Amino acid sequence: MVKIYSKISVFAGLLSLLSVEAVAQFNFGIANSNWSGTQGLYLNPAVIADSRERFTIDIIGVTAGVDNNLGTLKNNGGLIGALSNGNSSDIFSYSNNNSFSLMAPYAKVNGPGCMISINHKHSIAITTAIRGMNQFNNFDQSLYQTITNSSYLPAGDATFTSHNYNYTAQLWSELGASYGGVLLDRPHHEIRIGATIRYLGGMGYVGLKGKNLNVQYRNGNDTVYAYNSDIEYASNLVSTKSAVFNGIGNNNLLSQFFGTKAGGGVGADFGVMYDYITEPAREVYEMDGVADRVDYTGNRYKLRFSASVLDLGAITYKADNNANLEANGNGYLTGTGLSNSVGNYTDFKNYLQSRGFNGDTIHQNTRVGMPTRLLFSADYSICKHWYVNAAYVVNVANRENFGNSYYNQVTVTPRYDTRLISVGLPITYSMLSNSMKMGIGFRIAGFFAGSDDLLGLFAGHQYGVNAYVGGSVPFYKLRRHDRDGDRISDRMDRCPDEPGDWENHGCPFKDKEHGDKEESKEKPHEDKTEN
Repeated sequence: MVKIYSKISVFAGLLSLLSVEAVAQFNFGIANSNWSGTQGLYLNPAVIADSRERFTIDIIGVTAGVDNNLGTLKNNGGLIGALSNGNSSDIFSYSNNNSFSLMAPYAKVNGPGCMISINHKHSIAITTAIRGMNQFNNFDQSLYQTITNSSYLPAGDATFTSHNYNYTAQLWSELGASYGGVLLDRPHHEIRIGATIRYLGGMGYVGLKGKNLNVQYRNGNDTVYAYNSDIEYASNLVSTKSAVFNGIGNNNLLSQFFGTKAGGGVGADFGVMYDYITEPAREVYEMDGVADRVDYTGNRYKLRFSASVLDLGAITYKADNNANLEANGNGYLTGTGLSNSVGNYTDFKNYLQSRGFNGDTIHQNTRVGMPTRLLFSADYSICKHWYVNAAYVVNVANRENFGNSYYNQVTVTPRYDTRLISVGLPITYSMLSNSMKMGIGFRIAGFFAGSDDLLGLFAGHQYGVNAYVGGSVPFYKLRRHDRDGDRISDRMDRCPDEPGDWENHGCPFKDKEHGDKEESKEKPHEDKTEN
C-alpha cells in the first residue's frame, strides 16, 4: 500500500506543475460570492441563472488538500514548516483512534471554460477539470502504521481489526455542460433551477475493500497473520504499476480531456435556489423610454435558500482493461510484501496465493463511484455588501463500494461582497475529525485565492490543510450610464453632455426650424399688443 500511497501523494505536486500553485474542494471563501462566475456552479448549478455577469472566460483554477482523523500535523510550523525542513515523510502525530479515514491528497485542476448569460433568466456554461482522490475509509490505525512506516513496531503482540474497510485512489477528467434558469420571477420571490451534465473520463484507479480484516501482529518482526479475512482488489493497472501515473506527468491538457481513457461514465449536479426579496421597487428605474427597467446588476435578495445534489454518477472500467481479485482465508503477510505488490494486479494476486489465501480472478466491468453529496445553505444579506452564509454538506456515497466520498461538515462564512472585491472567512466544524477549521478567501475581479483550512499551513495540531488559487476574465452586467441625467443612456444619447428628450435622440430642441416656429408664434402676439 505504501507504493501506491506515496505515488499518488506525488500526484498533487505534479498537478500543481500544470498551473501555478496548488489549491480546497468547496472554496467557501469565494464560491458564495454573488460575482463568483462559475465558482459557485460547483456548489449549486442554479446560481448561474440571473447571474451578475454577462460572460465569463475561465482560465484555470486549482484545488488541493488533506483531510483525516488519523492524526494532526506534527510540525509547529504546519505543512509549510514540515516541507521546508525536509520532514515530509513524518508529518502526522497519530491520534488514539482505533480506526480512521484519510483523504490525502484530494486535488482538482479546473481547465478552460466559459459562462454565458443569454438573458436575465437563462444562462449556460462549459467547464473542464481533472480530479484525483486518494482515500482510506475505516482502516485500523496500527495496521496502517505497520505497513506504511518501517520504523513503527507495536509494543508486544497486537490484534488489528477493520470492518467494511475501503481504499480507493482514482484520477479522472471531466467535461461539463450546465444550464441555469429562472423558474419563478415575482416582485418578492424568485426561484431558480440548474443542472450540470458531465462526461467522466477515467484515467486509472486502484481499489481495495472487504467486510472483514482480522490481523495478529507478531512482536519483533515484519509479519502479520490474517485470519477469517476477505479482500477484494480491483484495478485497471493490470500490466504496469505506472499506468495511471504516466498520464499525470503529461502537460498536454487537451490529451487529458479528450485522449483515450481507461474508463468512462456520466456525472451530474442538480440544484434549486429560492430568493426572498424585500424591496423590489428600488431596483426599477426609467431609461431609454422604458419606465420600469429592472436593474440586474445588483443583488435584490434579503434571504436565499439553496439545495443541491452534487457528483452523481460513476466511472465504469471495462473488463478487457480491468481485473478483480476476490481473496479469503488465512495466511501470513508482511508489510514489505504488501507494499511491493499492491500496486499491480498480477503481483498482488501471486503474493496472496503464495501466503495461503484462496483467490478467484474475475475479469468484469468495475464501477467506481463519484463522491456524491448533498449541500444545503442559507445566505443572509445583513446590510449593503455584507452577508453571512451557512452551509451543511452531507455524504450520500456508499463507502462499502469502490469510489470516493467527502465527509460531513457545517460551515459558516461571513463575507464582504462587491462587484470587484470579495473577502470571506469560512469557519468549519468537521464531523470527520470533530474539530474546527478556519480559512480566508478573497477575490479581486476574476482573480481568487484562499483556503478553507488555513491554520494547517502555518500551525501544528491541525487535522487538515488546503489552499486554492485561480483566475477568470469576467464581463459584468452594467447599469446603463447616463452622465447628463436625462434618462437616456450614453450609448443611445446623441448629446450625452446636454439633457434632452427621448423623441429628439437625447438632444434639446435647438434646431433652426424649431426656433423659427417659436418666433412666428410670438410676432403676431407682439403686433396685437402694440395696436
